[in-house]
Amino acid sequence: MVSLAIRAAQRQTRGSIDPILALSKDDMARVNDLILAMAGSNVELIPEIAEHLISSGGKRLRPMLTIASALAHGYSGEDHVKLAASVEFMHTATLLHDDVVDESDMRRGKSTARTIWGNQASVLVGDFLLGQAFKMMVEVGSLDALAILSAASAVIAEGEVWQLAAAKKMTTSEADYIAVIDAKTAALFSAATEVGPVIAGKGEAERRAMREYGRSLGLAFQLVDDVLDYGGNAADLGKNTGDDFREGKITLPVILAYEKGDEEERTFWQAAMETGQNDDAALLHAKELMQRHGALEATIGRARTYGEAAYGAAASLPPSPAREAMLGVVDFCIDRLN
Repeated sequence: MVSLAIRAAQRQTRGSIDPILALSKDDMARVNDLILAMAGSNVELIPEIAEHLISSGGKRLRPMLTIASALAHGYSGEDHVKLAASVEFMHTATLLHDDVVDESDMRRGKSTARTIWGNQASVLVGDFLLGQAFKMMVEVGSLDALAILSAASAVIAEGEVWQLAAAKKMTTSEADYIAVIDAKTAALFSAATEVGPVIAGKGEAERRAMREYGRSLGLAFQLVDDVLDYGGNAADLGKNTGDDFREGKITLPVILAYEKGDEEERTFWQAAMETGQNDDAALLHAKELMQRHGALEATIGRARTYGEAAYGAAASLPPSPAREAMLGVVDFCIDRLN
């Protein structure tokens, strides 16, 4: 297997999602049509809020991965379109709920739905989208696919509750944090890719490889986001840099810097994350402490390790444009650090 480091050295350009965009272009056009149709309702507020978030510029990486995984396993039917739309609705519902829980005002450079229509409407429209997602899953008629995606929905909700319970607590350990993002982020990536071999009629070995690919990619993706929040740009993140710090989110760079800090530094982190003393000066100091203790570099190392696992899982697939597209997504995820 070619490692990420060797592959990066061989490439002349940064990793790109262009291959998966090209591969899924036609199917994603149908996914988008289905999304618009299923987001419709006689209740005017529902399509209004749904359209606000759906049109906000996300990459729609998860549904593209569903399509790529199905094609990589030789699937030639229509069910992958409905499952991809279901995955996107699950993700969109999660974003609506996340913004309420996190009290976020901006997402991808736009005001969040909660700031325009309120928390109640955002939560209820998120619930509507989840209902529509399950409706499409049932229409596919695969109990295994339904089981995978419904289990992911429950795990994501557990992750949200777990994160809420641990919010602004500097006692959160690295193991606790990985468990939270495993549930909140990686579970949907994993489910999105596992349903590909399921509808293609493949066995447990193929399903296990896609579970590992999706989970490892999701963990790497989130850890890269954690790093970029302290040194990236808004275009890569889909939100303003420093938002995690200002919202008191305990992410891995914070945990690692806190663990290595002295008593004075720990007092700073407690004040910043637990009591909201997180102005611009505090953010600058937080970055200095992360640099001092190598917290960002250590987080990058974890992300690369998960990226290697994702790459290895996808590399086990037979050669095809779909496999190359999925490998390219791993490159893209890690290359956001460059």
